[in-house]
Amino acid sequence: MMASSRDLVTTGDSQDMTAWWWELGAEAAMRVCDGPDEFRKAVREEIKRGAEIVKLYPTGGHGVPLAKDVMSVTRQELEAAVEAAHDRGKKVRGHICSKRAILASVEAGVDVIDHADLTDGECIDAYIKAGSFVVPSLYYPLRVVEDYEKRGEANRAGVRSLKEGFELMCSILPEASQAGVKLVLGDDYGTVNLPHGGYGKELELYVTHAGLSALEVLTWATRNGAELMGMGDTLGTIEAGKLADILVVDGDPSVDITVLQDLDKLLAIMKGGEFFKDSLLGVDDKDERRG
Repeated sequence: MMASSRDLVTTGDSQDMTAWWWELGAEAAMRVCDGPDEFRKAVREEIKRGAEIVKLYPTGGHGVPLAKDVMSVTRQELEAAVEAAHDRGKKVRGHICSKRAILASVEAGVDVIDHADLTDGECIDAYIKAGSFVVPSLYYPLRVVEDYEKRGEANRAGVRSLKEGFELMCSILPEASQAGVKLVLGDDYGTVNLPHGGYGKELELYVTHAGLSALEVLTWATRNGAELMGMGDTLGTIEAGKLADILVVDGDPSVDITVLQDLDKLLAIMKGGEFFKDSLLGVDDKDERRG
């Protein structure tokens, strides 16, 4: 688990537009900052409260009200936030969809680019040079588009934008993966369209819609995820000396990634060398195992 900050946004940003006339606010979810000094102070206070990674909103797009080409955080604000976080050994991620914001954020040192809808070859080169992590998070837009299509409302502007971004990312991801971009799984779980528990379907979509191999996607979920958390030396691969976090599956997910969606196919789950499930011995609960 890596604790995140509240969303750090600017005045009038997508996250700062909800029912402002009622002055309800959303202080539990976001903090409004304007100018480098406010971003610097906000980052430090979020870290004081326990944040290990700070979330920024440099652009709109990808399901939020502002368009993806709107850049609502300045270069100076980006640099101040990143400097404040890195000086204290913490990471920064951002909701970033336009090419202009991607390049500015990567150059400023943002560690994780969320969504990255308008990625192209120049962005790929920038990711590689900087060692940035990219989280395409395409399961959410896919679910939203599918829901609107079922209701016959696929022509709404926001839905068309989501679909265009989805299709563009699906087309560029094989090139990004082949080039060695550090791609990672993850999405907006907990939203209305994306309840927790469907993680296996996220892995599947990159195989079925983007044409990636199942083994590539499994690498995003394991090795790359561990490296993002700064734990690549102890997690992410099965090697001597690393923590024994092992999943035993009835089937070969590198051939058929959908087997990970069938809980009955997950025969054994070991975390840190301790069994939490072991159907091979007829034990499905760690307490029974200990008994």
